[in-house]
Amino acid sequence: MRSLIVIPFAFLAATAVTINTTAHAQQAPDDGAPHGMVAIGAGVVPEFDGSGDVRPFPFGTADIRWRGLNFQVRGAGARVDVVSDPRLAIGPVIGPRLPRRDAEGRLGRLPEIGTAIEAGGYIGYRLGGDQFGQGAVQLELTMVHDISDTHNGLLATGSASYAALQNRDMFLSFDLQTSWVNADYSRTYFGIDQNGAAASGLAQYTPGSGFRDIGGGVTAGYWFSERFGVIARAGATYLVGDIADSPIVDEGSRWQPAAGLMLSYRF
Repeated sequence: MRSLIVIPFAFLAATAVTINTTAHAQQAPDDGAPHGMVAIGAGVVPEFDGSGDVRPFPFGTADIRWRGLNFQVRGAGARVDVVSDPRLAIGPVIGPRLPRRDAEGRLGRLPEIGTAIEAGGYIGYRLGGDQFGQGAVQLELTMVHDISDTHNGLLATGSASYAALQNRDMFLSFDLQTSWVNADYSRTYFGIDQNGAAASGLAQYTPGSGFRDIGGGVTAGYWFSERFGVIARAGATYLVGDIADSPIVDEGSRWQPAAGLMLSYRF
C-alpha cells in the first residue's frame, strides 16, 4: 500500500496528508479478502478558500487493497489505484470543495458559492525506502476539473512526501505541495465582479491563472496494538500569485491551516 495524500481538491483545502501503510500492506495475506486501514476523527479546516477562520470538520481516511485494486478515501473524497505495482500508482479521483456561505463582514455580501465536485486523475511514483517503506520519497501529480458547474475550473497539484520513520509500530512523514489553477477557478473563489464590488464595498478584482499556493505538513502515527492506533496531522498552505493579491484574501488570510486527530484500525 502506498503513501496516502489527501489531495488539495478535497475537503482539506490544499493541505496534503501523508499516511504510509506500506509495511502492513506488504505483510497482508493474499487470501482474496480486503485488507488495509481505516481511520476517523475530527479536526479543523478553513471555512472556505481564502478564509481567515477555521471550522470543525470530520477527518477520515481509508486505504483498502482488494483484488488488485487500491481503494483510498480521504474525508469525503475518494480515489482508486488501478495499477498493481509497488511503486507506481495511477487512477481516477473525485471529491468536493467546501462552499462559501454565511461569511462574516464584507465577504458575506459577496455571492455565495455552493459545494463543487471535482474529478480527474493522478499519477504517483515511490522512490527508495526499505522493506517497511522508511526513507521512501513519494511523488505525485493530480489534475481535477469541476464537474458540477460551480467554478468550471482546472486544478493541478504536485506533491512530495518523505517517510522519515516507518515500522510496524509508528510512522512519521513530512510533505510539500504546490497547486496551479486556471482563471475559471481563481475568478470564482477570489475574483470580485462589478456587482460584487458594489454590494460589498471591496475593490473589483479579476485574477488570472497561475500558482495558487505552496504548503507542507507533518503526519505522525502510533499503533498501540496489532489493530488499533492513532494518527495526528498538522499542515498549512500559503496563498501566492494573483490569488494572494485578492481583496478576499486581504479580508481573510494567506495562511490556510488544517489539523486533525484520528483513531485508526487496520485489518
